Amino acid sequence: MAQAAGWARDLGFSQIGVAGVDLSSAEPGLSAWLSNGFHGEMDYMQAHGMRRARPAELVPGTVSVITARMDYLPAATPDGWQGVEFARLQRPREGVVSLYARGRDYHKVLRSRLQKLSQRIAREIGPFGHRVFTDSAPVLEAELAARSGQGWRGKHTLVLHREAGSMFFLGEIYVDLALPPSEPVTEHCGSCSACIAACPTQAIVAPGKLDARRCISYLTIEHGGPIPLELRPLIGNRIYGCDDCQLACPWNKFAQRSALPDFDERRGLAGSQLAELFGWSQEQFLRYTEGSPIRRIGHERWLRNIAVAMGNALAVSDDPGLRQALQARRGDAGPLLREHVEWALEQSAAAAAAQ
Repeated sequence: MAQAAGWARDLGFSQIGVAGVDLSSAEPGLSAWLSNGFHGEMDYMQAHGMRRARPAELVPGTVSVITARMDYLPAATPDGWQGVEFARLQRPREGVVSLYARGRDYHKVLRSRLQKLSQRIAREIGPFGHRVFTDSAPVLEAELAARSGQGWRGKHTLVLHREAGSMFFLGEIYVDLALPPSEPVTEHCGSCSACIAACPTQAIVAPGKLDARRCISYLTIEHGGPIPLELRPLIGNRIYGCDDCQLACPWNKFAQRSALPDFDERRGLAGSQLAELFGWSQEQFLRYTEGSPIRRIGHERWLRNIAVAMGNALAVSDDPGLRQALQARRGDAGPLLREHVEWALEQSAAAAAAQ
């Protein structure tokens, strides 16, 4: 695998490892998570059941799993970036998009490069059975990554690496080759619970246990209906995803910049004002999010998220521009968006009445 590691680095990966396919010890935790309903509306989690923990059932003939990670911080990320990102949350009229989503869709980047890595290995050893994944099938990615030495599972459930924090994507190649597994690493969270304390909605219900139904990333990306009323004020100005648990993690001072331009920030996805983003037409949304993971939530859900953020901004201080932008959407909004627009305007009225 030493030679393959060099090929992987040439393709932009930070590290590769190998895991076995016996994940039976992870099945009780997965079953309990599903039984508690922590997966929310992600019905595919329930539908796939234990196949997620059984690689040889998902891809018959699989004997080993090659795991890979790829850093995603944009190359221009400044020193002290965690403080920079926390500061965005203190500017209520600015829309905050999760760092990983400001560039090209990682699914496309990793899938293509994992396939190229597979082809390079095949040129060396001959044809072999394989299938590549990156957050695209019932795969226990973090579990496989941890077992193969990519890092340990942090209390926020993400994988942590001592020299790279958690700001990286994961991918896998299921193979029909018997490869020696990599050594896992020890855990280094200790008594730290910064990620748990930082979660705005208290979605990390215990170390290593996440209730997705309360997670802002789930609510703004996976959840298709109305955002629960009690959680809307806690979302603040986060309009796509949430990085708070990672921003608070001390290990992320070691997070690495990506060597690939794919993850550089795109226009409008960092530092833009809510009123501007809320004004995007369907055509503008599709144009500005082309090749971005944001496009998959659709224009209406994008506007729903921004309406919540605008309501939270209006609850802090009145802004005629925000009110006018919301009122302009009243006429052409569908039921989902209209309900969130009305809620946002009510926050303005409530704030004015309280003064």
